[in-house]
Amino acid sequence: MKIAVVGDVLLDVDMFGDADRLSPDAPVPVVDVQETVHRPGGAGLVASMLAEDGEEVQLITALSTDEWAGKIRAALAGVSITAAPLLGPTPVKTRVRASGQAVVRIDTGCRIVPVPEFSEEMLYSLDSVDAIVVADYGRGITRNALLRSRLEQLAPRIPIVWDPHPSGTTPVPGVAAVTPNASEAAKFSGIPARGTTSAAAAAERLMERWVSSSVVVTLGGMGALLLEQPAQGLPAGSPSVPQVLPAPRTVVDDPCGAGDRFAASLALRLAAHEALPAAVQAAVEEAAHFLSLGGVAHSSYPEEPEAMSDEFGLSAADLARRVRAQQGTVVATGGCFDLVHAGHVRTLEAARKLGDCLIVCLNSDDSVRRLKGPDRPVISLNDRVELLMALKCVDAVAVFDEDTPERILAELRPHLWIKGGDYAGTRLPESELLEQWGGRTITLPHHPARSTTKLAAVLEKIG
Repeated sequence: MKIAVVGDVLLDVDMFGDADRLSPDAPVPVVDVQETVHRPGGAGLVASMLAEDGEEVQLITALSTDEWAGKIRAALAGVSITAAPLLGPTPVKTRVRASGQAVVRIDTGCRIVPVPEFSEEMLYSLDSVDAIVVADYGRGITRNALLRSRLEQLAPRIPIVWDPHPSGTTPVPGVAAVTPNASEAAKFSGIPARGTTSAAAAAERLMERWVSSSVVVTLGGMGALLLEQPAQGLPAGSPSVPQVLPAPRTVVDDPCGAGDRFAASLALRLAAHEALPAAVQAAVEEAAHFLSLGGVAHSSYPEEPEAMSDEFGLSAADLARRVRAQQGTVVATGGCFDLVHAGHVRTLEAARKLGDCLIVCLNSDDSVRRLKGPDRPVISLNDRVELLMALKCVDAVAVFDEDTPERILAELRPHLWIKGGDYAGTRLPESELLEQWGGRTITLPHHPARSTTKLAAVLEKIG
């Protein structure tokens, strides 16, 4: 499908490092930066997400001529860009993270600039797309009169998802969905954000004010509230019934990028002619999955298996720290999880009930080969991670490349380390490590009739 993204592009800079001392000048942490990553933000992030999804993407924006704009163009090499001149510097948002925790955000070049100018020719490509995402980041693109007129003309026949901004302008009439978060809906409507009841009232007021086909208020961990215009044939003024589409249980430290992922996914679903409630539910689940993988921090790392160990380990470490800080119980288990079967699932479900989160320590492909032989794993690392994360009982996955998980356990410091009952009565090497911080090893019942080794043998015979 071909998707157009219209809106303000920023440059996001992620600085990763360690902070283990305070500055002698003031009581503030000193961050030793180990890595700096540049990536497109704002409408650029939406465009990059859609391009990574394999879609054909047309980005209509405004870009400066400075070096930061060059980095944005380079990062969006797979996206077709139509850019008006930006009369000012590229907006840059720098996030500093130490040991997985956000320390500070620094914004530069984010002052208001004149509204960019577009020509008819620059907007011609909008006629041939399957859906449009408007990512308004308050920098003026959505105030352009010619662009607004063109979007209003297209709204009756092309689904438009409009993600608004407190500093931006109002959506054009007739868009398929406007997607404010709860605080934005409260600001736009004047109705304080106090749960789903107030969100529904805000959505009703905004749908009437904006003349949109629907308003979707995103509610973070609660999911999203959808309010549609009354069905055709009902009397004018008939009330609509709001729907709350729940989000999967996900522990999140940094929700940055969730709204962009939601808008991108919703546009894709509407382009495929899905019914709006189903499209919103799918977008909620995809945004939650995006955050469960680390959010924008996840997209800052390359996708090679070697980096995946750090990526998932970081997400799991963040989760463990958060649960411990809330006086919760961190539960961990480990294994190859090649050819996941019912016995695995039962053990994982039982382990999750013992605490407040479950982290799976997963052997990398190289680790599995050393332990099981050259023909294993049957299932690749990427697929094994995806399968485990699809289970409701699994909160995070930490990949390790060693033969045993001591290193990752020392980082996670779980309260409980769970093993299958086939290890009952065995003194595990991990047990001594867990005792260093007061953790314990627990065995759960074994399911002998279900075995990955047996499944692999059967598959080998079948050929």
